[in-house]
Amino acid sequence: MTAIQIDSVEKSYKGFKALKGVSLNIEQGEFFGLLGPNGAGKTTLISTVAGLIRPDAGSVRIHGHDVVSDFREARKRLGVVPQELVFDPFFTVRETLRLQSGYFGIRNNDAWIDEVMHNLDLTEKADVNMRALSGGMKRRVLVAQALVHRPPVIVLDEPTAGVDVELRQTLWKFISRLNREGGHTVVLTTHYLEEAQAMCQRVAMLKRGEVVALDNMSALLRRVSGSQLVVHLKSGELPEGLRHLVSHDEHNHGNKYTLRVNHYSEVEPILARLRESGAVIDEMQLEQADLEDIFIQIMEGK
Repeated sequence: MTAIQIDSVEKSYKGFKALKGVSLNIEQGEFFGLLGPNGAGKTTLISTVAGLIRPDAGSVRIHGHDVVSDFREARKRLGVVPQELVFDPFFTVRETLRLQSGYFGIRNNDAWIDEVMHNLDLTEKADVNMRALSGGMKRRVLVAQALVHRPPVIVLDEPTAGVDVELRQTLWKFISRLNREGGHTVVLTTHYLEEAQAMCQRVAMLKRGEVVALDNMSALLRRVSGSQLVVHLKSGELPEGLRHLVSHDEHNHGNKYTLRVNHYSEVEPILARLRESGAVIDEMQLEQADLEDIFIQIMEGK
């Protein structure tokens, strides 16, 4: 079943085209990453999915319900955690979550509210006024608000921006459980690419309002070049003919070098050059490109 169907969505602001015919489907139960640099159109696309802005062209459906013409049914199936810390300073945490339940016509929801607060470590703050919470605690409440009506589709827009490690671990543990055990669809936008690589099954990358990459994580990691050969020389020096392959980063020091390679077949010629020069290898490791390497290559290549 398709959870989110995005068809040829376009959106412009005063002549600037934020989205240029974006199309993609996200299936029910997927953990999906939506990545891109600042200004790529991620937030505009998320706002369109949430029904907060209307597209100039194209359509978005949540479980088959159009977010414009069938807004109520679409919104019931969607929980969105926004980037901004938006809260009402006159209510406690529990009152905030009860009020959010009421927006969706849900009564007697305290058992689920208690479970959500427990899983986000908010129980001790249940009767604390929202304005008295730290930034990290307020962000936890935003997550709880998005989940309070038990939506089958959850959208997390930069949920861990500027928060501590404890919150990240707490959040991912709970969201992963909802995805794995409850079958919830999760859509994540984040600048922490290590989080996306660890959590997402499939990824779409946006640049200047267009989808420039769309694939499952394993295929994406396989198809894009960017492996690194790390060699630690016991004696000798790196030949001059290999110095153009050196990656200039913090891993290069002393007799340890990180060399860029595009394919496994390039490793043996490098080793042969080292042997010919009289260099003796103490340690060697071939490291695969990670999502950050791939992200940079795709963004610079298109």
